[in-house]
Amino acid sequence: MVALAQSMTGDHPARPCLVLSNDPAAKGLERAAALGIPTAAIDHRPFGKDRAAFEAAVLPALEAARPDIVALAGFMRVLTEGFVNRFAGRMLNIHPSLLPKYPGLHTHARALEAGDTEAGCTVHEVTPVLDDGPILGKARVPVLPGDTPDTLAARVLVQEHRLYPAVLRRFAAGDRRVILI
Repeated sequence: MVALAQSMTGDHPARPCLVLSNDPAAKGLERAAALGIPTAAIDHRPFGKDRAAFEAAVLPALEAARPDIVALAGFMRVLTEGFVNRFAGRMLNIHPSLLPKYPGLHTHARALEAGDTEAGCTVHEVTPVLDDGPILGKARVPVLPGDTPDTLAARVLVQEHRLYPAVLRRFAAGDRRVILI
């Protein structure tokens, strides 16, 4: 989120209008406020497994900000089809694997267990199917001997901070060509 916000300056075609978190204690809220970005937090825990009720609580804050693009970053909630469709073609996410490999959680451990020689991250449009929307960018990193999920995740994160801002810039300008790093 910070990498995205910091990239949206100068001739960038987008500006951050809200950082919204499902965790009121998220450090990103403090970082966003320090950057002068409005923030909101809707704690998902009181809603239990009722995703639609949580989303209904999120929508007023999101709609008040009137975003042209919703860029998910560290928002670890599965969204309902109705919510996703409301922002169809305008919602992006980054995933720490080379999709379509390893949708969902524990991507680095899964790549290591499979004996993959490379890993990476993917920016994609969000659709109702988890981690399955049109791919807008990928960045690859080698899997090194002795890698652990944590060491691999750290190298992938460096590429996430390069890839996602580059994809967002192009996407905001109407360019959906795939970026490969």
